[in-house]
Amino acid sequence: MQPRNMSMSGVVDLAAVKAAQEAKAKAEQTRAETARQGGAGAVSPADLVIDVDEAGFEREVLQRSAEVPVVIDFWAEWCQPCKQLSPVLERLAVEYDGRFLLAKIDVDANQMLMQQFGVQGIPAVFAVVAGQALPLFQGAAGEAQIRQTLDQLVQVAEERFGLTGLTVDPDAEPGTQAPAAEVPAGPYDALLEAAVQALDAGDFGGAVQAYKNVLADDPANTEAKLGLAQAELLHRVGGMDPQQVRKDAAERPADAQAQIAAADLDLVGGHVEDAFGRLIDTVRRTAGDDRDAVRLRLLELFEVVGPDDPRVAAARRALARALF
Repeated sequence: MQPRNMSMSGVVDLAAVKAAQEAKAKAEQTRAETARQGGAGAVSPADLVIDVDEAGFEREVLQRSAEVPVVIDFWAEWCQPCKQLSPVLERLAVEYDGRFLLAKIDVDANQMLMQQFGVQGIPAVFAVVAGQALPLFQGAAGEAQIRQTLDQLVQVAEERFGLTGLTVDPDAEPGTQAPAAEVPAGPYDALLEAAVQALDAGDFGGAVQAYKNVLADDPANTEAKLGLAQAELLHRVGGMDPQQVRKDAAERPADAQAQIAAADLDLVGGHVEDAFGRLIDTVRRTAGDDRDAVRLRLLELFEVVGPDDPRVAAARRALARALF
């Protein structure tokens, strides 16, 4: 199998986006708390490669990604290309001297994690940086390509998130690295947790109100703003007849409201690029208040997916071309 860039657009990714945004906020708090306490201690080279399961994923991947980029190697014992790729990744993890951590996940024993990341074939390699999942490559890959990808990952982690990696001490005892700092409870944790619970229970109206309660007191709260955008989207879609929405959109390509409704359905279905493309095309076809309504909905959907997603960056550029 030839390596190819992976896309998350085929997955129902609202839950993953919600989890990633929550993890990012917690990861940033964790990193600040670790720095305040003097930073994590040195680790042994043996600690740069770890086996991870579903029970330890949050602690060993999401929390650690606040300190260092975590590269995830999805593999299985029966996978021959995995047996070629994994030793290369393990050797490079040591060679890169703490600039990334390699987490190995056996897909046979961790099907839920495989599904969450939308893995469709192995070997598959992802990274998690400050709680955000990034697809790297799938299939067999040459060492030069792997090095280039890792160099880009390390650069992005340092420039965008200030993650300079772990301190490695060849004389350190394996397994003695300091645990990730516990994040102290914030003043809005109870309200935010109530909103998340409402989302999980399908009470989208309740989640909307819970996030609005936080924003009423703290309008700049990033987690609440992102959560509100997601909750409002799910609330809107919950009352739709998907078949009728699709029919209306197909019959009325210049109808702003028909295309907005269809774009909401696209996004909830995991078709991120389709949702963005539909609204950008509608911006080109409309004018005045209709055009502005489409533009505003597109900006809301950008918030749902997250500003660091490359599909958002590409859509922003396309929107600018459509407008100007």
